[in-house]
Amino acid sequence: MGIELFKHIYFRLPVVVRLLLTIFIIMVLFGIIIHFIEPAEFPSIFDGIWWAFVTGATVGYGDYVPLSIPGRVVGILLILSGGGLLTFYITTISAATIKHEQDLSKGKVAFKGINHVIFIGWNERTRHLLNMTLKKNNKIEIVLIDRTLSHLPYQQFPVHFIHGDPSEDSTLKQARIDMAESVIITADITKKERQADINTILTTVAIRGNNKNVRIIAEILSTAQVDNAIRAGADTTIGSNDFMSTLFYHELFNPKTTKPVETILELLSNQHFSHSRLPEELENRSYMEGIHFFLKNNHLLLGIIRDEKWKINPSHNFIMRKGDILLTLSSWN
Repeated sequence: MGIELFKHIYFRLPVVVRLLLTIFIIMVLFGIIIHFIEPAEFPSIFDGIWWAFVTGATVGYGDYVPLSIPGRVVGILLILSGGGLLTFYITTISAATIKHEQDLSKGKVAFKGINHVIFIGWNERTRHLLNMTLKKNNKIEIVLIDRTLSHLPYQQFPVHFIHGDPSEDSTLKQARIDMAESVIITADITKKERQADINTILTTVAIRGNNKNVRIIAEILSTAQVDNAIRAGADTTIGSNDFMSTLFYHELFNPKTTKPVETILELLSNQHFSHSRLPEELENRSYMEGIHFFLKNNHLLLGIIRDEKWKINPSHNFIMRKGDILLTLSSWN
């Protein structure tokens, strides 16, 4: 019963741990044997174990040497068995390290961290977003899920890659969706707009089913699918087509000396927008007074949202009311 229990535990251990345990047992065994064969040369069992490890590792300090023929036979057996095991142990560790790195690059290793950000879909937008995110905070942990990418070098892109379908629970569990802080779903531009949006919505449903509190930002290509994405659980939807059309419009109808695209990109890279409730001290005060109020804290008041209607840059004498949402702009730093 005891042997069966030992075998049950032993063969469930990782191979590296099993090898290390085997080496330790063999060295102790040889140390005990040499102590009893030559007690004069090896006064204690520890002296024998020390000699076994030194000899097995082919170091050979020479402080303990077997003199009798039986002792030397034990030494030969130790060199043949112990030295081979130690070499095999080091080789196994090296192979396991290389395999683990290969599995990381192939997206086969489950993520173990918490409070991470998950990017779904690998494309040029994701690559640029990754660079911007790490530039802002290089300590943030990012997990990338993609089913089309077969290999992603960890040294080149410091993200934890998971290969699989993001709409499947098994893939999301590998990315530890239950402990994620937020998820960004980018549209698959290799598919038609409707199919890409359907995939995004299906992924949103799967994510929300696994984590009811995680923030989900979904890219939707068709305006008609925005409501469906919100129903599926998306907190924010980004219409990339609408955004690009607006940029083209500004480029088309602005003077050549104006650079709206560069201006917007620079603005979004270094500044961030905030929505906040109107402070009590600004109730029934003019928009101009609000501008001066926020400038004291290095915030720029851009407009007001009232009854879900946006009023960007209203007149200076526009009166702000209780319940208004203020749109401000401030530096990331």
